[in-house]
Amino acid sequence: MKIFIDTANLNEIRAAKQLGLVDGVTTNPTLIAKEGEPMEVLIRKISEEVEGPVNVEVTRSKSEEIIEESRVFSSWGNDIVIKIPITEEGLKAVKILSTEGIKTNVTLVFSSAQAILAAKAGATYVCPFLGRLDDISFNGIELIRQIKGIYQNYDDIKTKIIVASVRHPIHVIEAASIGAEIVTIPPTILKQMVKHPLTERGIAQFLEDAKGIK
Repeated sequence: MKIFIDTANLNEIRAAKQLGLVDGVTTNPTLIAKEGEPMEVLIRKISEEVEGPVNVEVTRSKSEEIIEESRVFSSWGNDIVIKIPITEEGLKAVKILSTEGIKTNVTLVFSSAQAILAAKAGATYVCPFLGRLDDISFNGIELIRQIKGIYQNYDDIKTKIIVASVRHPIHVIEAASIGAEIVTIPPTILKQMVKHPLTERGIAQFLEDAKGIK
């Protein structure tokens, strides 16, 4: 399973990279706005830092505008992926961009029907939001399982699933258990995955016992 880090903060990306936990990066307008840098400058810095896909989300809604913006964004790094929300206009843009060799990630996906359309349009990735579904009492991991099963039925579907909206380590475990290809994880969740109270207790005990070694 590949791990993408869900942040636009360079320090957080570098810290995760030191642990060998960055196969790619996902960003969105909210995350970029927090950093206070011009979008192009920041994305270029991230692209230089990361060996892997860097996801950048469009800010327009009409297909012509999405295509124009995507062409610009794709020039900001060696492996830029354009995040496009699942709408009719978005699917039109994905179809055209896929013929131009521009990688796309159809995002804000909440149903298998949407995932089918994204794949048919030629999306490189599809991004179902696990946590937001759980928030409304829908089993988000079941959606991931269903999409994965549908895609596996057809050899011509090359679209990969990026599990997003990860709220806690259990989401990561569940996604890995069903064979999810990629999970994008916020830095705070990565830190939670490292820690365990029994590990901390064991370290403390070993360090205490080590004081008696002659």
